[in-house]
Amino acid sequence: MRLTHASVTAVVTLGIAASSYAALNPAVLQKRATTVAEQPTCRTVNDAIVVYAGINERLPLSVADLAVYVTGDISAYRIVGGKAAGPGC
Repeated sequence: MRLTHASVTAVVTLGIAASSYAALNPAVLQKRATTVAEQPTCRTVNDAIVVYAGINERLPLSVADLAVYVTGDISAYRIVGGKAAGPGC
């Protein structure tokens, strides 16, 4: 058996083992997915700006105005020119 065959076999075996572990431990995956989903992004803030403008017929003055439309901490973001500015923007 060549070295490349052994390494490919090892990679496939480890992949199957990791998939099996994930399938047998869904609570950990759900917790990780929930944590990631709760972290707002630049797109989340931009969506909240659109909703705010649609309801109030004006742009929000600060991200504090958007707090009721977003779950999570958006204090790292600010509004510049009617769009979100901050991490990932």
